[in-house]
Amino acid sequence: MSSKVTFRGSVASSSGQGSGSLKPVGNWTPPACWYEPRSAEEFSKYIEDMYETTVNAPGQHSYAKTSAGETREKYKDGKYKNYNLDQKNEGNWWVAVQDEDRWMEPEAQVCDEEPFWAENGTAPPVENAVTPEVLAELAYNRIQLPTTKVTLAPADTTKVNLPTWAWLDKTRFDAVSVTASLDAGALNIEATTTATPVALKLEPGTEDAETYPTSGECTISGDESIGEPYAKGKADQTPPCGLKYLRSSGDGTFDLQATITWEIAWTGTGGAGGDLPDGTFGTTQAITVQEIQSVNR
Repeated sequence: MSSKVTFRGSVASSSGQGSGSLKPVGNWTPPACWYEPRSAEEFSKYIEDMYETTVNAPGQHSYAKTSAGETREKYKDGKYKNYNLDQKNEGNWWVAVQDEDRWMEPEAQVCDEEPFWAENGTAPPVENAVTPEVLAELAYNRIQLPTTKVTLAPADTTKVNLPTWAWLDKTRFDAVSVTASLDAGALNIEATTTATPVALKLEPGTEDAETYPTSGECTISGDESIGEPYAKGKADQTPPCGLKYLRSSGDGTFDLQATITWEIAWTGTGGAGGDLPDGTFGTTQAITVQEIQSVNR
């Protein structure tokens, strides 16, 4: 059964796969499967349609027809009666759904409970039953981050022993948000997850380089900027965020890895909210370093 969760905002085309997607720090990952409610009418139609399609499909294996028949029997004339349609205002069916982009992952198989009935106002007795927090985690996996390169001065070609300034363009690297919503059965909830850039890590691509600061970690300043734009008159200054190459790249280039750390927070229906694990996103820029010891700029 397909999920009814919808997304709006800075939404990536697929969950956690394409360019500009967050990579969680640590071992945490957003859920690959969860449980959602369905009304008695929706659930009965789904089972009946599934049964008719399966038993009438040309060449369908007998075991598939048997399984479809057993499922229909359970909810229509077995453990449950007529899909609990006579109790349709008192509760919902809860069904397992998967992230359509992660359905082959082992994590997508852990929601293995068969559809079950839960009365309105009763918490379903399973992990990953959808809540505002689960929606926030799903939104985390859909955030599309800016793919613009970190701004450098000099840009793609620099000189040996010449400090290179690095910074994030505040007009491009700002907070981005995704809202996940679910209106299904008797449940109507949503959550908004917001990613805010808080640090930039520079890895020069060679050991023959220095970074500013020494750690290579440029953190957010009081005016919410990361790094400082280069301007005339700063040639003799040490950049607050940047690097310096100590040798030429020869006929090739150095791969400068610039990784941005994003702080993640969420708010949801009923005043719920909190923090989720930080995420990172990195890009690689090819840097040519020329063997010129002294330049004016």
